[in-house]
Amino acid sequence: MFKKKKEKIKRDKSVFREYFELIAETAIFLFFVMTFVVQASQIPTPSMENTILVGDFVLINKLAYARTLSAFERFVLPRKSIEKQDLVVFRSLEEPEKDVVKRVIAVSGDKLEIRDKQVFVNDNPLAEDYKIHHDSRVLDKDRYYAQDYVRDNFGPVVVNPGHSFVMGDNRDNSYDSRWWGELPNDRIKGRPWVIYFSYAAEEDSHLKTSARERLKKLVSYLPKARWRRIFRLVH
Repeated sequence: MFKKKKEKIKRDKSVFREYFELIAETAIFLFFVMTFVVQASQIPTPSMENTILVGDFVLINKLAYARTLSAFERFVLPRKSIEKQDLVVFRSLEEPEKDVVKRVIAVSGDKLEIRDKQVFVNDNPLAEDYKIHHDSRVLDKDRYYAQDYVRDNFGPVVVNPGHSFVMGDNRDNSYDSRWWGELPNDRIKGRPWVIYFSYAAEEDSHLKTSARERLKKLVSYLPKARWRRIFRLVH
């Protein structure tokens, strides 16, 4: 009888150990994935509408532009070159703790100019079926301050080596390279991959951190969910 009890205790310990090891391995795997492979992020501003909306929860592919150190790494994890019209996630130049999503409009060596809202790259008009304009006015240097007219008229400039010129798809409501300059490529963390959840959130809702505001957001998730956007690839 004592032998059976010892065997039972031993089996219980074995089962407990198996579950503990499974949980530990899963935690380590998730930590690795969330650190090096993907990152979850909520979109707080409308600068990328209608491609990405306020309230979209996006998974970011952190391997898309990852640097490789050897031929084997390049074979296993081929690095994508930064190309015009790619969406990129990067650390803000002015707020390094903040991640920003914009679209690459021109890359190193490209000549860029904006004339009356139309973007020209290397003197050719850039086809942009993704962009939107909510303001029909065209801001020009004869009637507006320099910090304003660059929205619709900019350049020409040639993008420096190791940099990209980025802009938001919501062209009249985006704080981007037109104001703060070219983006160093080494600040790019990855590219938006897929929308895993979406709801009709208020702009800058991430800044509302009181208990009441958190509860308000929590109960809004399902009633305001945009089900058709869930699992949509971002491009």
